[in-house]
Amino acid sequence: MEPAGLDRLLRRAGRRDPEALHELVDLYSARVFGLLYRLTGERETAEDLLQETFLRVVRMIGEYEHDGKFESWLFRIAANLARDHARRGKRRGHPLSLDGLGRDGRPGTPELADVNQPDPGGELLKKESEQRLGAALQELTEMDREIILLRHFSELSFREIAELLDIPLGTALARAHRALKRLRETLIEED
Repeated sequence: MEPAGLDRLLRRAGRRDPEALHELVDLYSARVFGLLYRLTGERETAEDLLQETFLRVVRMIGEYEHDGKFESWLFRIAANLARDHARRGKRRGHPLSLDGLGRDGRPGTPELADVNQPDPGGELLKKESEQRLGAALQELTEMDREIILLRHFSELSFREIAELLDIPLGTALARAHRALKRLRETLIEED
């Protein structure tokens, strides 16, 4: 959406216009769900956190002052909820996984396989690749993993990531570079 259109939409949402709030959910829910799914590894948990994210947006939208950083604000809410969920899970001893790319193997909202085009061999290879990537991501530090997910799965800019995580831009860039290098090394070692 163009910046001027988003400005108008956010002003309407700030006045609690139900249509504007619904439009915000439609615009951003797929990307937020994708991030939450990758951070939690569980579809049901991601759906719950997605609902909680937008409940918080609805509650706080009147206080939000639009300065061109709505996506950063929205993804910060979602990432914080996922972090809180992970902390609660670790206290309870529930491990997290990060399986699931889109059906085409690229970042996106996880999809069900196309039943009209069965390809058991391809599906098996894709599942194996997803598991290898998920395992490699788990070997990264929590911050590095989050930077990679925000950049490559949620499509945020490094500037937005730096603001969201409250770190300098150079730190976000350096951590992403090191994390990608480590992912490559891990995946090559497995071959």
